[in-house]
Amino acid sequence: MKKILAAILVGIFLVGVSGVALASTAAEATALVDKAIAFYKANGKDKAFAEFNNPKGQFVKGELYIFIWDLTGKVLAHGTNEKLIGKDVSQLKDVDGKLFVQEGVDLAKAKGSGWVDYKWTNPTTKKVEAKSTYVKKVDDLIFCCGIYK
Repeated sequence: MKKILAAILVGIFLVGVSGVALASTAAEATALVDKAIAFYKANGKDKAFAEFNNPKGQFVKGELYIFIWDLTGKVLAHGTNEKLIGKDVSQLKDVDGKLFVQEGVDLAKAKGSGWVDYKWTNPTTKKVEAKSTYVKKVDDLIFCCGIYK
């Protein structure tokens, strides 16, 4: 009986810890976006984009990284995939056919900031997973950082 109770308590603890981890990851994503915006405002677009595009720079933290879209869905900066820079990704769909980039652009234009949920391949696990990207509009730019759930 004690082993069953111990197993239940461990399970409850792990569920609680994973919920906290998700919240802190979301908080880390929004904090990284805010840090990127402050860096952009302090240093200008050219210096900021060079730093955002640096995979070893201060805006890439594990699976968290900054990427920037313009108001049409074109990638202007990307912390882990320089091949995307200059590409229009507005028509990019997730595995369910959701136009998540366009949704993010529309959300940023309408409300200034928020979260977009979609499914995407996690580069670490190589599996399609639920993902949320935080978007925040500043000037004619949309600052983004995503988390896997």
